[in-house]
Amino acid sequence: MFHSPQMVKKRVPEWLNSSLWSSSTPSPSIDDDLVQRYTSNPTAAAAATTTPISSYSVSDSDPPSTVDPPIPVAPPKSTREDKHLPEPQFSDSFPDHEDKSNNTAPSPEDISRQSQLLAELSRKVINLRELRRISSQGIPDGAGIRSTVWKLLLGYLPPDRGLWLSELAKKRSQYKHFKVELLMNPDTEIIEQIDRDVKRTHPDMHFFSGDSQDAKSNQDALKTILVIFAKLNPGIRYVQGMNEILAPLFYVLKNDPNEEDAASAEADTFFCFVELLSGFRDHFCQQLDNSVVGIRSTITRLSQLLKEHDEELWRHLEITTKVNPQFYAFRWITLLLTQEFNFADSLHIWDTLLSDPEGPQETLLRVCCAMLILIRRRLLAGDFTSNLKLLQNYPPTNISHLLYVANKLRVQSSG
Repeated sequence: MFHSPQMVKKRVPEWLNSSLWSSSTPSPSIDDDLVQRYTSNPTAAAAATTTPISSYSVSDSDPPSTVDPPIPVAPPKSTREDKHLPEPQFSDSFPDHEDKSNNTAPSPEDISRQSQLLAELSRKVINLRELRRISSQGIPDGAGIRSTVWKLLLGYLPPDRGLWLSELAKKRSQYKHFKVELLMNPDTEIIEQIDRDVKRTHPDMHFFSGDSQDAKSNQDALKTILVIFAKLNPGIRYVQGMNEILAPLFYVLKNDPNEEDAASAEADTFFCFVELLSGFRDHFCQQLDNSVVGIRSTITRLSQLLKEHDEELWRHLEITTKVNPQFYAFRWITLLLTQEFNFADSLHIWDTLLSDPEGPQETLLRVCCAMLILIRRRLLAGDFTSNLKLLQNYPPTNISHLLYVANKLRVQSSG
């Protein structure tokens, strides 16, 4: 039966019509050869954009400025003799930003949340439900607590702090064994691909890029983790883009103010990476592309989510302008939004993703849906070419507002 546009049009709640709140500069557009698997007509999509879709490209005429996000401040060394129950080391101060113009005082909400997290982490047995609730609103950059919280959220650290020393010792020893056993006969082809990708990971950040010894050491750690993962997972091996998922984990854990934990960041990051990827690994397996757990199915769920909450926008994108969600949502989903926002904002988004007790995928889809709704006015006014360009180069937005809208979608769906 034919329905007129007036009959199918849903009224969008007023709170969804909030204008974009400007925050930080967008990341450069990247699309890699993985996209070829997921687009029905990638050539047409590429031709529709005014800038070429290339792998990790940064315009030569507009080189990125090299500025790192805030690094947690290390506290004074502890003089405590009791080492039976590890005390997380945290700083009471917030770090200085390299860009002093952006160095604003922490908000009362950040200070309150930091206090709540510190209180929760001081318990002998941590209440994970409460930790997830607090962390879902974002973990303040100061105090260096994100590393410990992420390890807990990913299940790498048990809630009982009395078990931390033994668990960490066991896992770190296991990783050393992996390095000895699995790096003896390296796969040259995989190593070369990993090496290429790691070298172009966040070229605008001193932590990952440059000629410093620290940057080279950090790159070597990323390469080693990815090679070991590929060896242990022959069904998937290494897939381009995994380096982008690994980078935030290693950055956060390497900047742990606890010197011993920072020194073991490579081992800890490996196991956290395995935990994180366990919920998304099917997206990287080409044989599962068309299955219920494959990337196509996940992208379809995003399309259905948009239709449920904003049918007018869904219809304009997919029916009127024929913007296939695979043209943009593939990268959003497989790389966990690491390429759509600056690094610090990505960490904030990951706080929310990792806090979901059901795993990050459902929250990820809601955030992706919220991204579409926040720019609905521009999308509704656009055609295929302009909309595709906009979605492949997502504009700056206020992350707290984005996550607020995403959470509203959760409430609406459950209600």
